[in-house]
Amino acid sequence: MKKILIALSFSLFAFLEFNAQVEYKVITSVESIVPSGMGRSRLISANAERDYEDFTSEQTEEDNTRNKSKRGDIRVKDFEETKLLNFYNIAGIRFQNIVSNDAIISSKINTMTEEGWELAFVTSAVESDSGKDDGQGIFITRYIFKRPKK
Repeated sequence: MKKILIALSFSLFAFLEFNAQVEYKVITSVESIVPSGMGRSRLISANAERDYEDFTSEQTEEDNTRNKSKRGDIRVKDFEETKLLNFYNIAGIRFQNIVSNDAIISSKINTMTEEGWELAFVTSAVESDSGKDDGQGIFITRYIFKRPKK
């Protein structure tokens, strides 16, 4: 009898749909690596949502119609912006600025964790100063969080 009940229980679970709904949120840090501290550094996150399908077109050999979505419709104006310090100042690289940014980013990560978000992925890239006449450069990091959908 016990075996039949156990088998029946497992059978019922097999028919239940376990659809683990998850939502994601991206937080981006942009840190300036422009010499002389002339750049801007920020930690940013969108407060508005966008559906990528609204701005996507599919190109085929038969139909290569251009994507007609407007850039202004894509742009998010409702976002959170936290000031960060630049990696460089007039004297050169400023390690105190880097650890200050680390403290602010850690605070944001801890707050997200307290709100039920889990840090799932981190990815970064750099576009650095390419020589005497460039004067440009950023270090960008994307923190991708996830949590069960409410």
